[in-house]
Amino acid sequence: MTHDPDAEVTVAAIATALGPCGIGVIRISGPEAVAIASRIFKSPSRKVAADFPSHTVHYGSLANPDGGEPVDEVLLTVFRAPASYTGEDVVEISCHGGAVTLRRALEAVFGAGALPAGPGEFTKRAFLNGRLDLAQAEAVNDLIRARTNDAQRLALRQLGGALSAEVSRITESILSVLSRIEAAVDFPDDVEEPDYYALASEIEEAVASLDRLIASSDRGRIYREGITLAIVGRTNVGKSSLLNALLRQTRAIVTPIPGTTRDVIEEAINIGGIPVVAADTAGLRAASDEIERIGVELTERTMAAAGIVLVVLDASTGVTEEDREIVRRAGPAALVVLNKIDTVPDEERDEAVRRAAEELSGAVPVSALTGSGIEQLEDAIAGIVLGGEVGLGEGVFVTNLRHKQALVAARESLSSALDTIQQGMPVDFLSVDLIAARMSLGEITGDTASGDLVGRIFQDFCIGK
Repeated sequence: MTHDPDAEVTVAAIATALGPCGIGVIRISGPEAVAIASRIFKSPSRKVAADFPSHTVHYGSLANPDGGEPVDEVLLTVFRAPASYTGEDVVEISCHGGAVTLRRALEAVFGAGALPAGPGEFTKRAFLNGRLDLAQAEAVNDLIRARTNDAQRLALRQLGGALSAEVSRITESILSVLSRIEAAVDFPDDVEEPDYYALASEIEEAVASLDRLIASSDRGRIYREGITLAIVGRTNVGKSSLLNALLRQTRAIVTPIPGTTRDVIEEAINIGGIPVVAADTAGLRAASDEIERIGVELTERTMAAAGIVLVVLDASTGVTEEDREIVRRAGPAALVVLNKIDTVPDEERDEAVRRAAEELSGAVPVSALTGSGIEQLEDAIAGIVLGGEVGLGEGVFVTNLRHKQALVAARESLSSALDTIQQGMPVDFLSVDLIAARMSLGEITGDTASGDLVGRIFQDFCIGK
């Protein structure tokens, strides 16, 4: 059961991951947070939580409110409104880690009057109480789910308000234009009609800013969501060895027996700051039994769904007709990898790479056995994914599809406003499009977001955050 955070209720949840660990934290937020803590926390000084000032930590014991049975030795931290994460009174109880201890401690908190928090309810309260805007609140979830350092950095920038500040700047520009138009319409005798060219110039500047944000979204979403990478090729070309080399550890079984890999093996890899799910697949060939046939079908499906397909060739045998067919089936997602380059005599390697590159529009030479060329392969993957712009760099990135859609909608409204100016229509006709643009941008920060939209966003959060 969850509760409307607008209601005057106090909620609680475990804020840390379950399982054996050093510390587990229970968070309580709401008007009765301190009173609830006072009913179950026993301090050696005999003071109760209601006596503690804000932002102080206290040692004591946690007891069940019914009968006073001890639950754990804890540290209790008090944050009084509005200087807390949620903007409400908050109490955090740090217990010994472990599922049983945390469950018993949470039961004591519920027994003292708290109600269960829903997914993302603490962050939702922070948004509703003005501690975070909606884009910053979404960044909290991105920060938790970040799988690479660069994804974490982008989430931290958004949490710090980088995107919100840029959206607010564009919104202020739109509102400035809108206010002059409305003043001229409402007070025609006192206010001159704004100059069309000046209005168009300001709107064009806003469009250019929106274009920069929209252009960043493809890269931003890659850092946030990652890509899928399929490793395909004939049997015994070294696909599993290549996966192990990318992982820097042995994960896939490698033998000289053709068809060793029958299933798809998936592993998470960080390539140039990009979260990548790499899939080692069964070799593509005519299946000799039912199990192998299923494996080949899985390879086909994995290849079709992948963002990048590493087509692995054996440098010692050169390019075969089967290799050409696999590259053709992989289509534009193909990146050819010339593996086992260490088996080619030194004086023949350049020629082997040149021939493969000519036949297949490029090839990256590597040795999965020795690790030679693996870093160059990673650079090639990152370059393809990021359109040649490797590295995170500075600036604002749009990482969320919802944000991109709102930016595109705002741009369309401003383009319509420019069309109105070019057609010489009355100046008050601009207001409709400018208001629409402002409404779209407000959905990013939450200024104009509906209750349903807010609810859907926080439903994707974990409980306890």
